[in-house]
Amino acid sequence: MKPPPFTYHAAKTAKDAVAFLAEHKEQARVLAGGQSLVPLMNFRLAQPDHLIDINPSAELDYIRRTDGVLAIGARTRQSELERSAEAGRHAPILVEAVKLVAHAPIRHRGTVVGSLAHADPAAELPAAALALGGEMLVMSARGQRTVPVADFFRGPFSTALTPDELLVEYRAPAWLARTGHAFLEFSRTHGNFAVVGVAALVRMDGRKVERAAIALCGVAGTPVRAVKAEQELHGKVPSDELIEAAAEAAVAGLKPASDVHGSGEYRRKVAKVYVRRALQLAIARAKGERP
Repeated sequence: MKPPPFTYHAAKTAKDAVAFLAEHKEQARVLAGGQSLVPLMNFRLAQPDHLIDINPSAELDYIRRTDGVLAIGARTRQSELERSAEAGRHAPILVEAVKLVAHAPIRHRGTVVGSLAHADPAAELPAAALALGGEMLVMSARGQRTVPVADFFRGPFSTALTPDELLVEYRAPAWLARTGHAFLEFSRTHGNFAVVGVAALVRMDGRKVERAAIALCGVAGTPVRAVKAEQELHGKVPSDELIEAAAEAAVAGLKPASDVHGSGEYRRKVAKVYVRRALQLAIARAKGERP
């Protein structure tokens, strides 16, 4: 299929992009990698009258560390994150998550920030960002603002962005030394969307868990932060029993939808298994027992 007619706008700078957005608002969509938007347009599920292409805006293509924050620009490809040594040191959970996104040709064009703005509830990067924390830098003709990651995802394919705003940067915070990470997912075949995905971060203080963050994708209309599971771990010495209790707490309130990939109850059971596995790996890495 072909998309319906639209007017194309090439934004050479972020200011150009937000000027176009200010003019066209709800009638416009931003094109970065296009790996999600273009298929939606071809199937007529998205029918913007105006398409604002930020690919000419080279200023939005970067991964850089400043004051303990890893900043990722809106035009940065997923493959760039995958290969970034800076990201591997500063936010390895993002690198681990992005390697599970579709296939190499998709990651070569798809953008990191575009995936966050698209807010697919089964996508890997929103869940990884939710666990990692940080903030989104948002720009419009009215100025700039920051939105905490925890407040950004509002529903399926819905975010805190208003129609005239551009998500220009994701700022990932530093987790201190002695932190282990893991991103694990279950999908029907490699490269498919996750039936269930789990992002886990665990920081140790001696033998005890000093801090933990757990987020899941594929189990609700947005990525979900498992706060009760994090509280279950805090200040305790990891054991099989503790990890099992945390995994149970992570899924206790979940009511996943059923679809062709499995029932809601099936998803809930898989989620518990993958939370347990992710925590085991993150804790082992925090202790230096696993690479």
